Amino acid sequence: MSALIDPIVGRYVTVTLSGRTHRIYFEEAGQGRPVLCLHTAGADTRQWRHLMNDAEVTATNRLIAFDMPWHGKSLPPEGFETEEYLLTTEAYIETVLALVEALGLEKPVLAGCSMGGRISLQLAALHADRFSGFIAIEASDFQPAWYDIDWFHRPDAHGGEMGAALVSANISPYAPNAERWNTLWMFMQSGPGVFRGDLSFYTKDESLIPRLPQIDTAKTPVHILVGSYDLTCTPEDAQRTADAIPGATCTVMEELGHFPMSEHPEGFRPFFIDALDKMPA
Repeated sequence: MSALIDPIVGRYVTVTLSGRTHRIYFEEAGQGRPVLCLHTAGADTRQWRHLMNDAEVTATNRLIAFDMPWHGKSLPPEGFETEEYLLTTEAYIETVLALVEALGLEKPVLAGCSMGGRISLQLAALHADRFSGFIAIEASDFQPAWYDIDWFHRPDAHGGEMGAALVSANISPYAPNAERWNTLWMFMQSGPGVFRGDLSFYTKDESLIPRLPQIDTAKTPVHILVGSYDLTCTPEDAQRTADAIPGATCTVMEELGHFPMSEHPEGFRPFFIDALDKMPA
């Protein structure tokens, strides 16, 4: 029997961010319309592996996903051992735009989940001309933390396992058990302090709220997807956000949680395909 080899190809690209060199890992599969996929806080491109292995999706879409600096196979910058990792809106925007430029992507669709969904909406407000459309998954204007983010980086607790404990509450009970644990494993592997640094951005930056009305969906459509079992970004949060964006649409995904492409890929697939159909060809 011949070995089963995934069609996903992984490579590295070197970019300069805020004057510092970063070697960024990215994966891609497919051909046609470029779709840039952003992972959630504390995770990496593996969350997108099921869609990148879907021949129907990749027949007409070139899916690209990259590990943010400090995540997955993208190492922190030189000298990281002397600093605290805290993601900011400005650094996140700079990173996404640098990857678009470095990979020569011509107006890609931007599809981001959780913090990736939040930054997708920021980019829709501030840099819509660089994209053709936005699929914001588990995305909303803002949520303050209902937990103490410092638990994810302290000497008397395993940050990865603490992160996985929080994540487990946001995975739908309908998720296949294998994919539930594959999703949790990614968070257990997260680098020290990385999940906390991502959540600092996610739970403290309210700058998106006043920017939502300036998003022009006549030029770049915005479609929000939210799982009915998401405790962090509830369907009410997502709908409130969509209502603040003239022309934006929102779909509640029954039986899905906060990490749909990873926790329940088969359940998420039809919603993602429908979202792609709402984007310019």
